[in-house]
Amino acid sequence: MSATTVKKKIKAGVSAGAQLIAKQRRRTSTPWAVVRGSAIHGRGLYAVKTIPDGTRIIAYDGEVITKAESDRREARRLAREEAGKDGCVYVFELNKRHDIDGSMSWNTARLINHSCKPNCRTEIVRGKIWIIAKREIAAGEELFFDYRYGFATWREHPCRCGTERCVGFIVAGEYRWRVRKILKAERVAAKKAERITQKRRGGV
Repeated sequence: MSATTVKKKIKAGVSAGAQLIAKQRRRTSTPWAVVRGSAIHGRGLYAVKTIPDGTRIIAYDGEVITKAESDRREARRLAREEAGKDGCVYVFELNKRHDIDGSMSWNTARLINHSCKPNCRTEIVRGKIWIIAKREIAAGEELFFDYRYGFATWREHPCRCGTERCVGFIVAGEYRWRVRKILKAERVAAKKAERITQKRRGGV
C-alpha cells in the first residue's frame, strides 16, 4: 500500500469521525433550552420559551457500554472524586445489558441538574433516552429531572435542590422515607450523646 493511499484512508477516517461528531452535536442540540450558570450546581439548561407538557426537549446521548464497562468507569469516577477532581455521574441506565455514558461534551443533556421535585422526566423511546416535560415549563425556568440514585450510595450524593421533598441527598423517591428515618434517628442519637456529655461535665 502506497503512502498516498494510507494518507487518503487516514483523511477519510478523520473526515468520517468529524462528520459523526457533528451529527451527534446536531442531534443533542435543542430549540427549547440554552446552557447557563446554575445556582444548584455548575451549569444547567434553561427554557428559552414556554415548553408544553409532554414535549420531548432533548435526547440524553452518548456511548453505549456494557454493564461491566459501566462498573469499570464508575470505579475510575470514584477515584477521580477521591482525588478532588470531577466526580459527576453521567452514566445512564439504558436496559438490563447496557448503559449510556453521556460524559461527552456534545451531550448537552448531561448538564441538566437533579431536583427532588423535577419539571422533567426521562423516557426510553426506541433505544433513545429522552428528557420530557412533566408539565408546562415557563421561559427562564431551569430544567430538572430526578436522577433516582439507589439507596446503597445515597450518602455519596448530597442534594442542593432545596424543595420540600428533598432529604438533603439525591436518592430515588421510594427510598426518601428511609433516608429521613435514618437521619432522624441519627439526630436523636446525637442529641442524646450531647446531653450525656454535658451531664458528665456538669458532674465533674
